[in-house]
Amino acid sequence: MAELRPIAPAFVVPGPSGVAVRDRLKHLTAADDEVLRLVGAHTGALASADLKTRCADGLGHSADAWAARKRELTGQSSARWAGAITKASHDQWALARRCQADHIRDLEAAIATITRRLSLPIGKKGTGKEPGGYRSAQEWFAKSRRLHLLQDRLKRLRAGQQAGRVRVVRGGKRLLNTRHHLDAAGLTEAEWRQRWEAERWFLAADGESGKRYGNETIRITPDGQVSIKLPAPLAHLANAPHGRYVLACRVAFAHRGTEWADRIEANRAVAYRIHLDVARGRWYITASWQIPAAPTMPLSAALAAGVIGVDTNADHLAAWRLDVHGNPIGNPRRFVYDLSGSADHRDAQVRHALTRLLHWARACGVKAIAIEDLDFQTEKTREKHGRRKRFRKLISGMPTSKLRARLTSMADQSGIAIIAADPAYTSKWGAQHWQKPLTTKTRTTTRHDAAAVAIGRRAQGHPIRRRTAPPPAHRSDGQGHRTVQAGTDACGREGPRPHIPGPRTRSVPPGRGTNAGDQNTQHRSERSTEHVQLMLSP
Repeated sequence: MAELRPIAPAFVVPGPSGVAVRDRLKHLTAADDEVLRLVGAHTGALASADLKTRCADGLGHSADAWAARKRELTGQSSARWAGAITKASHDQWALARRCQADHIRDLEAAIATITRRLSLPIGKKGTGKEPGGYRSAQEWFAKSRRLHLLQDRLKRLRAGQQAGRVRVVRGGKRLLNTRHHLDAAGLTEAEWRQRWEAERWFLAADGESGKRYGNETIRITPDGQVSIKLPAPLAHLANAPHGRYVLACRVAFAHRGTEWADRIEANRAVAYRIHLDVARGRWYITASWQIPAAPTMPLSAALAAGVIGVDTNADHLAAWRLDVHGNPIGNPRRFVYDLSGSADHRDAQVRHALTRLLHWARACGVKAIAIEDLDFQTEKTREKHGRRKRFRKLISGMPTSKLRARLTSMADQSGIAIIAADPAYTSKWGAQHWQKPLTTKTRTTTRHDAAAVAIGRRAQGHPIRRRTAPPPAHRSDGQGHRTVQAGTDACGREGPRPHIPGPRTRSVPPGRGTNAGDQNTQHRSERSTEHVQLMLSP
């Protein structure tokens, strides 16, 4: 049997550290729309220039350089606009550095895989953990050329990492590449230009505790009035004192509206971001703030009323409720979602599926939901799976990180704990030990349903496999008891069996089973028994 990797213990996922809510800016006038576009374009140009300067500084950046950039931007906007722009540039550079390090690790893993496969004979079969040699000499030659390409790319990236050079596209690399494929995207050049400019606008302001309503740059009053502090070159557009512009719309956050109102009335920091949805022609505003880390619920308290095990798949969530002993209760549930279409559609599908899951958990009275601690970053490379494009597309489309983050955030308001379990062997052992026993004439148990049971049992600390392998010499407990069947505290677990009247064999008695209709077989069995008894009698 292959060596099993260690199983990490289950843990309760910490709750969210921040909150973000959104509302639409309705009933804007033409003047409001024009002012928002002018402010966004002006501050967006300043943000692009500042990001260029920050990237040029590289590793030589210092607090003095940051202060000099902020002073230069203050005259073209305001002190608070300059602070928000420079902070956003610094955060973007840091994010690019992390992505650069991740890319280098991916290249190193790909190079190691190709090098190993090139060293194997052509056509050698692989194992369950490692791929074998390449199928043909042509593929071997193509991969050898790709190896040199990846090595050159890795060399350039390492040189850039040491020098502190990063590559950042304000507006997004994907939207930039769409410019070369307008027909496939179904856009004209003018439509693409509108989206490109809107993505590069900068209409965001960090909150400040102690200031009026928690933000001086973009301010929302308790009654929903929105006002913006205009940059210095656009101060002539102000319609309110102190260079502010008041929008004609009113904002009311439906989700967490009471919490948001309590914060601004206490003058606590709230950050705002205004953005335009070009496809719909709608303006939106997003409010966000930090929340103190809530104490994590102990694992024993979360599992006091059982658990719901959830298996994540490409098109649905398979869930099954388990009692405190790890036994499945009722029937499995399936929450379907469709991950095709736009990003907003996919996000809505995941959100609706999680909402139904949480409603079912509350109806059952369960305080915990167990999910797999999945991470496919090292599993979906083309170098490991090669021509298995359908499998690579399958695991790449599974929203593991987004689903876990959104489930944690949504469950925090429901008082339900999220338990992350090690995903090792859950699908394999679930199908092997639970799929057939849980299948009845009226219920068809799928492999995913059985995996949900395995995930729930692992979160509870119970073994997944229903029975361990028998001892090597015989089926008794002479070489060690099978602890899965009885605990160390069970009375008489190693003692003799109690006397039970009747036969101790599992064979089918005469007149039943396959020989029920063959009377001659029964007579022969009876005659042979009588003959043996006569021979043994004194």
